Amino acid sequence: MSHRLFLTFIFLCLTSSSQAQRTVSDAKIVYKMELPPEQLQMDAMLEGSTFTQYMRGPLSRIDMNFNIVHYTYLINSKDETMTTLIDQHGTKYLIRAGKEEYEKDLKQYEDIQFKDQPETKQIVSYNCRRAIGTMPGGQTFEVYYAIDLVPENKQYNRRFVNLKGIPLEFEIITKTGAKTKVIATKIELYPIPASYFDVPKTGYKEVSQKELKNM
Repeated sequence: MSHRLFLTFIFLCLTSSSQAQRTVSDAKIVYKMELPPEQLQMDAMLEGSTFTQYMRGPLSRIDMNFNIVHYTYLINSKDETMTTLIDQHGTKYLIRAGKEEYEKDLKQYEDIQFKDQPETKQIVSYNCRRAIGTMPGGQTFEVYYAIDLVPENKQYNRRFVNLKGIPLEFEIITKTGAKTKVIATKIELYPIPASYFDVPKTGYKEVSQKELKNM
């Protein structure tokens, strides 16, 4: 192979690999949740719980549906605010977190370090690499992230602010130390309506975190 042909070959390899990687601004990802056996034994209604992630530019929404209770997190990384909505059998609460709380929470997740592992697998048709996340306290959790999908907004889910791609399978560590596995079943890359990220003006009782804990 001549020197010129060799350089052309290298250039094509580089451009094809860079074109394969996609920066994602808008997306909807639906996950199923595999809860620990002890949780399902305590409440069989938790089976079939889902986790849905929406993103649109600096806006993010996470819906966690445990059937008996539904949590929604509305995150605005531009304004650095987060609103939590809780719906438990029609009893609805709204909790706001301002910039100070947002930054404090973000700092906690910024300290999570991810280390790539050699294992790879396909999830909903995307090539994913295994990584191990280590939390500041030393706890570890597993994640498989899509190599070719990079979020435009790194804070769309602050748990993964240091991850190199979008996670399509991961573990959540509960307060008891048990691990819930979250696995993507569908991913759609299309413009998400802005209304998905609106904070409700009515229908919810606004409370503080402290008031919620005391209930």
